[in-house]
Amino acid sequence: MVTVSSVTRGSPADKAGMEPGDILLSINGHDINDVLDYRFYMTESVLSVLVHRGPELLTVTLEKDEYDDPGLEFETYLMDKKQRCRNACIFCFIDQMPPGCRESLYFKDDDDRLSFLQGNYITTTNLSDREIDRVCQMHLSPINISVHTTEPELRVFMMKNKNAGKVMEIMRRFADAGITMNGQIVLCKNINDGKHLDRSLTDLETLYPAMQSVSIVPCGLTAHRENLYHIEPFTPEDCRAVIKQIESFSSKCLKKHGSRIFFAADEFYLKGGVKLHKASYYEGYPQYENGVGMVACMYDELPYEIKGIDCDLSGRKATLITGEAAYPVICDMADMINKKTGAELVVKKIKNNFFGGGVTVSGLVVGSDITVQLNGEDKGECVFIPSVMLRSGENVFLDDMTVGELSEKLGVPVHPVPSDAAAAHEICEILEKGQ
Repeated sequence: MVTVSSVTRGSPADKAGMEPGDILLSINGHDINDVLDYRFYMTESVLSVLVHRGPELLTVTLEKDEYDDPGLEFETYLMDKKQRCRNACIFCFIDQMPPGCRESLYFKDDDDRLSFLQGNYITTTNLSDREIDRVCQMHLSPINISVHTTEPELRVFMMKNKNAGKVMEIMRRFADAGITMNGQIVLCKNINDGKHLDRSLTDLETLYPAMQSVSIVPCGLTAHRENLYHIEPFTPEDCRAVIKQIESFSSKCLKKHGSRIFFAADEFYLKGGVKLHKASYYEGYPQYENGVGMVACMYDELPYEIKGIDCDLSGRKATLITGEAAYPVICDMADMINKKTGAELVVKKIKNNFFGGGVTVSGLVVGSDITVQLNGEDKGECVFIPSVMLRSGENVFLDDMTVGELSEKLGVPVHPVPSDAAAAHEICEILEKGQ
């Protein structure tokens, strides 16, 4: 049941007489259950909308330009509740969260609609045959899939879900329907690596070109894994072996298909001490959000950002915050800014005590760790943090500390800046304005 929460004044829906509280039942004879149904069927220029208003059933006719929005708002973005993940993956990061965080941080979603709308990765274990048919019928692309392994029994073991072994069958249905996909493999040492990874790469290659790209990322391990399945961290030597295995296979794909398809996450290179590739290697960064090619992109774009900076910041001192993994990269950026402007930017890497374990990425650094580790340090006139440390759309760290609270504790302004090369220009702008 989908309830209209508001109607935009002057919109086609408003002109047709629709009202808040109307229960939307169908559009042009098609049942509307959620945002996917609504967005797919509202594109036509004439809409016959069946609604329930109080005790009455009404048919309202809307006229609009094709693809224009009718002007209806709903109680939730998805027009119903998020689908909760039904898996109990042995590597799930949420299960490794420290206690005491905000309740919403422990919610596991596995919603296929968010894959199309926001780029989320899904496991496919929540998908019914009807939902798979709907994706194919609507030709919704791309869909992002957390594969992890293509071996049915191993995938069932890793995800603790009896439906997990059907992933190749589901992906073939998508491929046959012309649906494009991106894949992700969370690699766990001595579990789905080695020969199992070979099997996954080989199987996923058969789905090309429908399977456009696949990232292989290391399992994130925190210090809060009590009573969870034991997983060993990758050593630098392990990382080098994983890179060699993936690059050997992806080189063959490049010759055969004109695309590497498979990419190892930057974290493997940084931890393994292996030189990262240049930007052209990453084929337009299809797996950027999974930490693939971020460093290459930074180095590729930094010279252009630095070239566009034209200010004298002599005598201006500030601190740049980063996680342990990105520390060398951020040091290079700071050096380039300092040489160009005369500023004195100092980079501080923050050890992640909040999550502990082997967590070194900047995106999981929290305010409490920054506070403790900058205590007594000369921070200069302000502190810059990468925006990736904050929850999406909020000025709040994962430990619920706000940027304002961190600023108060440090005694200097704290400025979130982009997590890419554009940070260089923004840092200089802020310092030049004396904020």
